[in-house]
Amino acid sequence: MAKTIFITGASSGIGAATARAAAAAGWNVGLFARSADRLRDLAGEIGAQALTLPGDATDQEAQASAIAQLLDRFGQLDAVFANAGRGTSPAGTEKGDPQDWKAMVDLNIMGALYTAHAALPHLRASRGQYVVTGSLAGRRHIQGSIYSATKWFIHGFAGNLADEMKEWGGRCMVVSPGMVDTAFFDEPKPDKLKPQDVATAVMHALEAPAHVDIREIHLMPTG
Repeated sequence: MAKTIFITGASSGIGAATARAAAAAGWNVGLFARSADRLRDLAGEIGAQALTLPGDATDQEAQASAIAQLLDRFGQLDAVFANAGRGTSPAGTEKGDPQDWKAMVDLNIMGALYTAHAALPHLRASRGQYVVTGSLAGRRHIQGSIYSATKWFIHGFAGNLADEMKEWGGRCMVVSPGMVDTAFFDEPKPDKLKPQDVATAVMHALEAPAHVDIREIHLMPTG
C-alpha cells in the first residue's frame, strides 16, 4: 500500500517541490494551502496520487478536516510536512508592527502545532513521521528578527516532539535551509538553494530505514 503524506504550504516553493518529489517516489500526497487554483494545477500535474485540500493553516479545524478527508481517500497517514510559513517586515522590535507579528506567529508557530495536534493520533497508528520547516534563522541570532524567533521555537518544538514520538516508534525531523530561491523573497536568488534541494532532504528523512532517526537536516548554499 502506498504511503500518504499531508503537506501544508503545498501550493508553491518548498511545499510544491516536496509534493512532486513524494509523488515521484510513489507516495500519495494531500495538498493543503489557501490557493485552491494553484493546488488544482499542481494536482493536475501529479495525477491521481494527489488530493487538493484548500484551507488556511492558521485554522485548526480546517487542518483537522483536511487530514480527515485525506484519510477517507487513501486510508492512512504516514507523514506530515508542516511547511506553511511567512516572514514579516525587517523593521525590528521597536519599530515593528505587532499585528503583523501576530499573523506570522499564528502561521509559523500555531499552524505547525495544529498540524501536529491533528496528525499525531494517525501517525501513532502508522508509526509515522512529522517533518517541519525550520531555518538557518532558527539556528543563529539575527538582530531584531521576530521571524527568526519563530524559527527558534520550531527548532525547539521539533526536538521536544521527537522525544515524545519516539515513545511509540514515531520520528520527527526539522529541515533547516539557508536562503532558498522562492517567492518568499522579493527578488530572485539564482545562486541560492532551490526548493528541490530542500525537497530532496525531506525525502531522505522520510525514506530512511526504520532504525535511523534523523532529527535535523541543515543545508546551505555553497559560498
